[in-house]
Amino acid sequence: MTVTTGQGERVTSRLALAGVFGGLFCGYLGLSCVIPVLPTFVRDRLHAADIVVGLVITATALTALLTRPVAGALADRHGFRRVMRVGALIVGAGGGLYFLPLGVASLVGVRLLLGVGEAALFTAGAAWTVSLAPHDRRSQLIGLYGVSMWGGISLGTLAGASLLHVGYTAVWWFSALAPLVGAGLISTVPVRSIPAPAERRSIRSMLLLRPALLPGSALALAAAGYAGLAAFVVLLLRARGIGSGVIVLAGYSAVYAGTRLFIGRLPDKLGPRRVAAWSGAGEAIGLLIIAVAPNLPVAIIGGLIMGVGFSLLYPSLALMVMNRADKQRQGAALGAYTSFWDLGLAVWGPLTGVVAAGLGLSAVFVVGAACAATASALAFWIDRPAAQSPAGDSGGSAPQASKTAVA
Repeated sequence: MTVTTGQGERVTSRLALAGVFGGLFCGYLGLSCVIPVLPTFVRDRLHAADIVVGLVITATALTALLTRPVAGALADRHGFRRVMRVGALIVGAGGGLYFLPLGVASLVGVRLLLGVGEAALFTAGAAWTVSLAPHDRRSQLIGLYGVSMWGGISLGTLAGASLLHVGYTAVWWFSALAPLVGAGLISTVPVRSIPAPAERRSIRSMLLLRPALLPGSALALAAAGYAGLAAFVVLLLRARGIGSGVIVLAGYSAVYAGTRLFIGRLPDKLGPRRVAAWSGAGEAIGLLIIAVAPNLPVAIIGGLIMGVGFSLLYPSLALMVMNRADKQRQGAALGAYTSFWDLGLAVWGPLTGVVAAGLGLSAVFVVGAACAATASALAFWIDRPAAQSPAGDSGGSAPQASKTAVA
């Protein structure tokens, strides 16, 4: 379903986007408020080992990885609002299940259910955002959609840590109610038109949408740098006698959001293929600077450069997917594309640990830089032989961009 964005409906379109962004934000408040709480809960209440803590925290990624393309296909067929709202309701119901006297297996089951809800919430909302956006602002609004998600994660984590002082019950209430507020915001967005139902496809064809394969592979490669930064930058600097390494992460996060807010239209203006290539190169340069940083200011500069590059990579590659996908398959294509991010983190999370143990902490960032450079080259290569768009970029934002059939 789409909402037209003609000249006379700008205010309505902005209000619709506010409902979509607000629904996503509230959903991620509920999802993330339990993250700082569950490790203590699993250890103290369930008396489980650290390996169980890791399983409980990451279980959502497994079902999100598998169900994002399916959620996108369902959104294409049954409507973005319906699927996004169902996702928010599942997240809220999952939060309510924390009140039950759960064992480890049941808790993992709840987390798996939450992964399904998160996949439906994010994927349907992302495709909906594209349908609401003016053609020349799609990548900018995809970027702002991501800012809404990260804002929900950041504030939700803070809220969970604060509410833990009141007790677990307060956290569970927040986890259940915030997504319900999100579902209410989603429900306020009007529905203007419904496209003809797309033909039914097998689950395999949903998971293997060709327009998403190459951009998604580039995104999965780029995830190596983020995984390394999040896990090892503090340890790397500490090993060099440098304290306050968390400032590098804070600087990265700040410039990541700021880049999308202030220059988020670059992929629309210059073409997503070109900006994606530059973004991957920026991530690689930032990681290399961190790898050799002799002091904190140099490491901060590396984090800032990486943040600028990495910030525009996801929306640039997403716009390439949108341009290559059939109009009625864009939700499924975007879901398949985002699954590559989940896959990248699932693979690179443990692999960066192996690299750190075998080659040292600096090698984590060198490997991440090599992966980012490969992602940059892949992004620049995608669709290059095709006819050039008016932006001088075959992966650009021209309406005439070529479409690729579903695999």
